[in-house]
Amino acid sequence: MPPRLALSLTIIFIFILLRLDRKQNPAASPALWIPTFWILLLTSRALGAWTGTGLGLEAGSPLDRNVLSLLSFIGMLILINRNFNWTGFIKNNLWLIILIVFWFTSVLWSDIPFLSLKRLIRFEIVMIIMACLVASEENPRQAVMSVFRRIAYVHIPLSILLIKYYPLLGVQFGRWTGEVMWIGVSSQKNGLASLCLFAIFFLFWMFIRRWRGIDKSATWYHTYIEIFIVMLSFWLFMGPKHTFTYSSTSTIMLLIGITAFLGLLWMKNRDSIFKKYFLTSCILFFIVYGTVTPFLGGLTIIDVSSIFQRESSLTGRNVIWTKLIPIAMEKPFLGHGFAFWTDELSVLLKTINGHNGYLDTILTTGFIGLILSSIFIVNSCLKALREMMNYFDWGIFWFCIILMVTVHNIMESSLDSFTGFFPMIIFLQIVSQYQGSNKWTQS
Repeated sequence: MPPRLALSLTIIFIFILLRLDRKQNPAASPALWIPTFWILLLTSRALGAWTGTGLGLEAGSPLDRNVLSLLSFIGMLILINRNFNWTGFIKNNLWLIILIVFWFTSVLWSDIPFLSLKRLIRFEIVMIIMACLVASEENPRQAVMSVFRRIAYVHIPLSILLIKYYPLLGVQFGRWTGEVMWIGVSSQKNGLASLCLFAIFFLFWMFIRRWRGIDKSATWYHTYIEIFIVMLSFWLFMGPKHTFTYSSTSTIMLLIGITAFLGLLWMKNRDSIFKKYFLTSCILFFIVYGTVTPFLGGLTIIDVSSIFQRESSLTGRNVIWTKLIPIAMEKPFLGHGFAFWTDELSVLLKTINGHNGYLDTILTTGFIGLILSSIFIVNSCLKALREMMNYFDWGIFWFCIILMVTVHNIMESSLDSFTGFFPMIIFLQIVSQYQGSNKWTQS
């Protein structure tokens, strides 16, 4: 098939999917496309990378900066027009606010304060605006579901298109090994694997909701199309060698997420009592385990590297950790400031992050920042568990996402800031617990 024909068919297919989403949530306002467009940018490579106008980690991309500024400006105008209740938002997300305030305070001791401040404004503030836009919709839960559906509906077909028909954009080769890597709309293979992981888990959750009679499909063929999306996601997930060991971290996350989901669902059907403190302890365990892993040089208590055909060095991660730990211990309490990674450092270490979000947090905001981040995650977990008592399907989805993120953060950087994919999901889950815009707008 000629690439142009494939592009045309993909666009038509995505348009059909978005029409189905519209039928699924007819109450969604046009304003929901603002956070949707933002999240599509966040979960793919930057605009500067697509256009070749990116100037590196420090300089960033003028195009991305301008687009994010425009989205933020429009978002603030909409929130002002909706009389958004910021006081109520702060009261319901106190630990989030404390964490972000501490991040902004880290600018004071950063070696590159202007860059730290610029990154905080560019990502964290924009994220709050986008999340509040979702929360101010007539039905926040349905709005979140629409945003999540649009991620799968747009990114999965486009990734297939790029890999099959535009390999210069959708395929990379290992710098040292020459290994073929599928990246699709993402910037690297693990990003694509995480995207597929979320699409599979979210649509699986949607299927369960329909099976239990909680939700209905927009048309008789809607579920069949989403099954097709799941099949495409699995095909991408397994990579060019078509194996589940292609991205071991994402495979582990998917297994943990589905196992926890089915286990909690089974307990619900048997009217078993949820052990709130046990589930919270599981989250705390992975946070502590993930924190000590780099200092111990690798996985100790739970080492699954051999099962997934990986080296004991965890694909060179322990080498990176060995170089970063002395730097982290130079300023263990407050860290080096929010903008730690620079172009020079990334070239020196041949990476743009520490491949462990807990270590990255220590590097940027120290152990104090790690403690505040952990409190926020645990508080979010407790909210999810309380949500199970009233809206079980939302609470269990929320908890499983938190569980998967804390595990993913051991081998990748997922919780060092809210610029990544999964922290944004946690935040949207927090605001989605409030039904009805009357709770978020002032009377």
